[in-house]
Amino acid sequence: MLTQTTTRVLEPSDLDAALAVLDREPVANAFVTARVQVAGLDPWRLGGEMWGWYEDGMLASLCYAGANLVPICATPRAIRGFADRARRAGRRCSSIVGPAESTAQLWRLLQPSWGPAREVRAQQPLMVADRLPDDIVPDPYVRRVRKDEMETIMPACVAMFTEEVGVSPLAGDGGLLYQARVAELVGSGRSFARLDRDGKVVFKAEIGAATSQACQIQGVWVAPEYRGRGLAAPGMAAVLRYALADIAPVASLYVNDFNTAARAAYRRVGFQEVGAFMSVLF
Repeated sequence: MLTQTTTRVLEPSDLDAALAVLDREPVANAFVTARVQVAGLDPWRLGGEMWGWYEDGMLASLCYAGANLVPICATPRAIRGFADRARRAGRRCSSIVGPAESTAQLWRLLQPSWGPAREVRAQQPLMVADRLPDDIVPDPYVRRVRKDEMETIMPACVAMFTEEVGVSPLAGDGGLLYQARVAELVGSGRSFARLDRDGKVVFKAEIGAATSQACQIQGVWVAPEYRGRGLAAPGMAAVLRYALADIAPVASLYVNDFNTAARAAYRRVGFQEVGAFMSVLF
């Protein structure tokens, strides 16, 4: 019998209840929802545990604890419960990421034992679009990356990740996990790029998380020598067209608040800010 308020690791039999919580905020929760829909709640398949917070015997909030620690629909009391469990387990994640308010509360509780962080990005606007822009023609040269083009796309993916996160994705395991993830996105038709005449990537982006309700565009990158030429907005419009036509009725992304050029490009394509994420990087 569960006490009035408690946390526990969810089991496969809790799947429907967990999906009901995730479904409350389909855009913000797209990353975790997509994983759960594919893998269920078995920790080995999911790549981490799903913690549940119960109030009066009902599942009220979630926290994904894998490579990232992600609070989901988390109330202040749930955040305290998740922080207690995270402290006891010790830090195993490379980042804490999620809605800005709940992530900030979670980090305040964990910082004394888990800090210092390598970097804290306190405000990352969450942006959404559900239609194509009227005044920007999608770049006709942006297309799906083919499965035989892994060697072409991989250097651009590594450059984007290193630039964005501040560490190379090839560190640790030599990049095996990262390469597998890139290959997964290419194989599922969710990696997009424009190549120049020499076959070099000049623009790229991926549709990372994908559910029937929302998808998340990620890894947007323009080669340094091509920046300032107006490639980002038409490129994003092309990726948005694929996203809305083939995957989900709403596309989302989140961006660093200090990246004014990217935010301006996304706004030009019709993305509107609807909230904010926060990332704590270790």
